[in-house]
Amino acid sequence: MYNIALDGTSGAGKSTVAKLLAKRLGIVYLDTGAMYRAVAIKLDRLGAGYTDEEKIGQILDTTKLEIVIGDGAQRVILDGVDVSTAIREHHVSKLASDYSAVPVVRQKMVRIQQNIAKEQSSILDGRDIGTHVLPNAKYKFFVSASVEVRAKRRYDELKAKGQKVNLAQIQKDIADRDAKDTNREVSPLRPADDAVMIDTSNLTIDEVVEKINSFLLI
Repeated sequence: MYNIALDGTSGAGKSTVAKLLAKRLGIVYLDTGAMYRAVAIKLDRLGAGYTDEEKIGQILDTTKLEIVIGDGAQRVILDGVDVSTAIREHHVSKLASDYSAVPVVRQKMVRIQQNIAKEQSSILDGRDIGTHVLPNAKYKFFVSASVEVRAKRRYDELKAKGQKVNLAQIQKDIADRDAKDTNREVSPLRPADDAVMIDTSNLTIDEVVEKINSFLLI
């Protein structure tokens, strides 16, 4: 059994690459960002402020979060409701970034992630997998791309889904999220010391997958 930690900046292609690698290798893929997005939706709906850890903790204690993995896809079930589509709304990205900086939120999510990784070979993508969630993972990678490239990718993705979006605003949101993720006190975004660095700015998804796969001794 082995684990692959795939960290990187928002919009660098982590999730897509991780899904393709998991399918190729026949292992489980866990989208950790989806978990943060799901609980962020609930915390925001219930008016839990980012600094109110007591209220956040109480809400999380009664929250049921399930990650259903099957048929090459991952569904996120929040309190019995499938929120797999809702968590992909653009505004949820900022909510997830803000709430993920709260210690009690990360503690709960990390426990779930570690338990899944203990049970089977898997690839987890996120921002602190190699440094915090799975520091002993056999393979670690950190993917990034320029803000401009990531913004254009996100813009095209949302437009294709029929959402009304503004490229300049998306670029600002991504830059802001980078700053928050990098400078937060709890598990900041940074490459693990032993992670392989990959810039995806000028690479296709298939090229990124091939590059990562070349490092795997499986």
